[in-house]
Parts: sequence; structure tokens; C-alpha cells
Amino acid sequence: MKRLLLSAAAAALVLSPLACDIQKTGSQLLAEKVMVGTLFSTPDVDISAAALAGLDAGTLPDGGIPEDERITLPGQTATLVFFGTRNGESGSPQPLTDATLRLEANGLTVPLNAQGAGTYGLTSAPDDDAGVRYQSGASYRFVATQQGTSYVGLVEDAPALERLDALHPQNGYVRHTAGQGLTLRRPTVPAGKERTLGFVTVFALRTDGERGESTYSNLPTDPLSLLKLAATPGEWQQPTLEVPGTAFPAPDSNYLVIFQTTRLGGADSENLFYGSTLLVGTADVGLVHTTP
Repeated sequence: MKRLLLSAAAAALVLSPLACDIQKTGSQLLAEKVMVGTLFSTPDVDISAAALAGLDAGTLPDGGIPEDERITLPGQTATLVFFGTRNGESGSPQPLTDATLRLEANGLTVPLNAQGAGTYGLTSAPDDDAGVRYQSGASYRFVATQQGTSYVGLVEDAPALERLDALHPQNGYVRHTAGQGLTLRRPTVPAGKERTLGFVTVFALRTDGERGESTYSNLPTDPLSLLKLAATPGEWQQPTLEVPGTAFPAPDSNYLVIFQTTRLGGADSENLFYGSTLLVGTADVGLVHTTP
């Protein structure tokens, strides 16, 4: 009898966390409040004036681009969060504008600015102590407070930079025929590890180095498509990325290719919808100069 009681007690200890997880998941499936958002970091990018002009800069020296030939595109860390309430099982969530949002990470709490239509965000330089900062391996908590109640989303283990060799030839930029697609191959994933999500965005660059309009992105941007991403992430976990030729429409032009390696997170508190989707990641960046 004593052995039976001990076995029952041991089983209870094992099953108690599982029961709590099931209860939490059940509450999240029924929760009405939903959160979707991103926190993306891009580094400073140094480009040679010769590369920007489409000239052959030769092999870059070991120290990188000489200072007097260098144009620096400043990096940034930006977060944008949508907070709303569900409208049925498949409809777009309705925005909530009376909430306050903050980001918690690395021992810091950073308030996000209301931007209308249920969105809240902040952009800062990578070294801005008062703003959003990115650190690989960190956990990021997204906290919305409405009418005295808090709703928490979480992304754990922010990924490290994933470098794509194709974006970094020896002369510092990629020469590419306008209108042709570009293939990017991701590094091999260590055994036992899951590949992170990978997104590509392409921007046109003006001759002064300023960023222009986006010509391509495979990143879902509206709340409904971000919610769907959590259910079917496989499309963004492929080892090879194909950027269409329409991303590089004009010859003798420059394009900034940004590859974002991203960790997926979601609801942490019981009162936030289970399908809430949060993305945290950092970027590798390369310059493409098109030829006729």
C-alpha cells in the first residue's frame, strides 16, 4: 500500500506541470485579446563609394573599406506591435487603441509609442541606451496593459546573426544582371537544431546612399497574415531563398538586400490568444549592383 501511495504521489508530481500547461493552453485558445509584432535589428553597413558607383573596387583590404572611401548606412533596432481583439475564428482582429505597451529585455523596460489603429512601436539606433536594444540569446517580453489588466507575449533565445556568403564577395558587393532572380543559400543547421525563420527584403538605394522604396519582401506585414505564419512557418525555414528578378528591376542601380534571421514566439500569459505571433531577429545585409 505504501509503495502504491508513493507511486501515485510521483505520478502526480510528473503530471501536475502537464495539467497546468493544458489548462493554460485551453485558456489561451479561448482568449479574445491578440498580439502580433516584430522586433528587428539591422547593423551599420559600410559601403565603398566605388561600389555605390558600380565601379570595380577590387579586393577589399583586410581592414575593410578605407575611411575616406566609406559611406555608412546607419543601423537601427525597431519594434512594431499590434494589439487587438479577435473577430471570430478567421476574421481580421479589431484594433485596441486604449492600451499601453512596453518591451522588457536585458533588465530594461522600454515604453512603446502609440501610432494609431492598434499599433505601438519604437525605433532607435543600436547603441541607444534609452531605446530598444538587440542582444542574441536574450528573451523579449511584450506587455500590453488595458484597463488594469496585462497581456504578455514572449520570444525566447533571440537568434545570432546568420551570415550569407553570397552577399559578401571579396570586392564588397554583388554584381548582378537586372531583372534576374538571386539565389541565397543559408548555412547548414547543426544537428538537433531547428532552422530559424528567414525573411528577405530588398530596398533600392539612391546614389547618395539613402534608402529608397522596397522592391521586394517575403515578410508578412498585416496582423492576419502574421497570425497565419505561426500555423505554417515552413515556407520561411527553407535552406535556399529565391529572390525574384522583379526585386532588381533597373540596370546600373544599387539595391540593399536584408536577410533577417528570426525566432518565433507567442502568448505567455493565459489571457492572450494562443495564436499570437511575435518575431525577433537580426539581419545580414549586402549590396547588389545591377548590370544591363
